[in-house]
Amino acid sequence: MTSASRMSDRRAAAAARHRLLPEGRVAGPMPWIIAIMMFLTVLAAATGLSLGAAVEAMGADLAGRATVQIVEANAEQRDRLSAIVAQTLRKDGTVRAVRPVAAAALADQIRPWLGQDAASGDLPIPALIDIELTPGQTPDQIGAKVERLRHQLNAVSPKIRIEPHAAFLAPLAGLLSALGWLAAGIVLLMTLATGAVVVLAARAAHDSHRSTIDVLHLMGATDVQIARLFQRRIGLDALFGGVLGFTVALLVIVLLGTRLLATGSELLSAIHLPWTNWAILAALPVGGVLLATLAARWTVLRSLGRLL
Repeated sequence: MTSASRMSDRRAAAAARHRLLPEGRVAGPMPWIIAIMMFLTVLAAATGLSLGAAVEAMGADLAGRATVQIVEANAEQRDRLSAIVAQTLRKDGTVRAVRPVAAAALADQIRPWLGQDAASGDLPIPALIDIELTPGQTPDQIGAKVERLRHQLNAVSPKIRIEPHAAFLAPLAGLLSALGWLAAGIVLLMTLATGAVVVLAARAAHDSHRSTIDVLHLMGATDVQIARLFQRRIGLDALFGGVLGFTVALLVIVLLGTRLLATGSELLSAIHLPWTNWAILAALPVGGVLLATLAARWTVLRSLGRLL
């Protein structure tokens, strides 16, 4: 057989496949539905991954950090206790850094709530000392260190308190984690919905071309060969819709990322996607095409089996 005849046979086979499933990748409704599903899936996945990365970054940044408060109304006594506490903490081997907060900086931070009276000296503002513990410790070990420092400082004065930074943001971290799991649930639901759409589309295509399938059976075509025609067309539709939905979702993610960076907030800037998460997002369209192909193959083979 010459190359020209083989080329002619391939064109004839392609024309036959097109007559079996005449809807194009743009004319039919399924590619656009899959594009919408992929768009929402990628956005939900990006949200969940970014929130998870933010919680991890927040935990790593706040682990081992705490603030010591000297709650003393008398200014001279407060300054004396602050110096004693700073000296005691610097001698402790578990404390890596001791940073007393300047009174002027503290007054500037509370001025939006208390007004100009914050810097007048009439208000008994506690003295603050930020400390950083030695790294490489588990949360339980860090908690034990903080508790030991609390007892040590309480022996100096009962008006000295120590609070780990993670305790203040624990509710926020819990909220972000819950939102991340919610996003993961949405991704799962969207995946199931995409599979259901493909199953319905494959059943509709099978029912509408039942007479053609009967002719193919009479010509000796097997169920696997017929199913391969359906899964190929549905796979191409899923590829078009997946790429389109992923591209639009990617543009939205980049736009939102630039908006978050423009806010200048340290908390919002922690919401980002490392390269591993980008790889996961890029794998979603590939997974969508595989899911659509397998679902179409399973549906058509099952429907063909019922005809026997």
